[in-house]
Amino acid sequence: MTAPARDEAASTPQHARARRSRRALMWAVGLFVTGLCLWLALRDVPLGEVGEVLARTNWPVLVALAVPAQIGAIVLRARRWRHLTDVIQEIPVFPLVRATSIGFMANNLLPGRAGEVVRAWVLSRETGASGAGILGTVVLERIIDSITFLALASVVLWVGGTRALGGGMMAGAAASLLIALILPVAILVWLRVAPERALGFLHRALTLVLPDRLSERVEGLLQRFAAGLGSLRGGKHLFWVMFDSVLLWAVVSVVPFYAGVVALGIDLGSPLRTLAAGYVTLAAVGLAVALPAAPGFFGTFHLACKEALGVFGVPDSTAFAMAVLVHGTFWVTVTGLGLALLPFGRAGLRAGLEAAASDQDDEQDRR
Repeated sequence: MTAPARDEAASTPQHARARRSRRALMWAVGLFVTGLCLWLALRDVPLGEVGEVLARTNWPVLVALAVPAQIGAIVLRARRWRHLTDVIQEIPVFPLVRATSIGFMANNLLPGRAGEVVRAWVLSRETGASGAGILGTVVLERIIDSITFLALASVVLWVGGTRALGGGMMAGAAASLLIALILPVAILVWLRVAPERALGFLHRALTLVLPDRLSERVEGLLQRFAAGLGSLRGGKHLFWVMFDSVLLWAVVSVVPFYAGVVALGIDLGSPLRTLAAGYVTLAAVGLAVALPAAPGFFGTFHLACKEALGVFGVPDSTAFAMAVLVHGTFWVTVTGLGLALLPFGRAGLRAGLEAAASDQDDEQDRR
């Protein structure tokens, strides 16, 4: 046996232990964040009052508004994704809907946003498209979501929050979000116009401020993102990607929160305050679920919803009850849709999860 072969054989148990340690750490961090957020959300909240609020839920209104909105968001994401994957291969809408549904279901069941890798693998397996290319479009999609969401959140906090609540707190938060928005937009434009020069500069900058392994990992994501930017060629694709992104975040995503307010009969005083509360809660939840947490966004979702509604004077027990309703509707609908679409294709969830775990582990090993 040659020296490299002996080294490889000796390192295999070490790699296996390192993988188990990484997964255990991921679960531990997620469970800690979820537990902390749930404790903060439930602190000083009378559970009896929460039960009373839930008992008066208007279920027909909640289901009629929230469930179609959750399903519509999946379909809209799949339609937008088609405009990003067309440069790689023209793909019908249904495989995109199925892969998106399975991926979001995996996010509800596994830590570390593993569903993003799962849905790229499922789509690649179903269509024969390049797996690396598809994963690049997923990375690009997440960046587009972040930019659209930050822009929407800043407008919501500046216009809706200040007019409905008064004071400068919301304006200050909006200004902070706008500042945070400048950097990703600038990087996106630079990577699109001069990708080699931008990647070279980012490589040098990352090696100065990050450890080698983390720097290489971030650089790998940026390279995939830069490759995915090829999907934005042509005005038609770019227009529909931005149109669907705005429609997703400005209209469809706020409907479940509006449904929760109506289903619980929460009186916020005026239609303007009700609309502002829906958007501010969406903004708070969108920021909170970016934190590492247990699968399904438990804890982070509930704390953000409670705190956002508290700004509008909603009692803690009512705000927490609404968080339970909206989050529960989201979790059941998205997970159920993924399960329902599993049989309609060649790529199953178990194989997708194994491929995702293997892809993540191999990438980390290469780092």
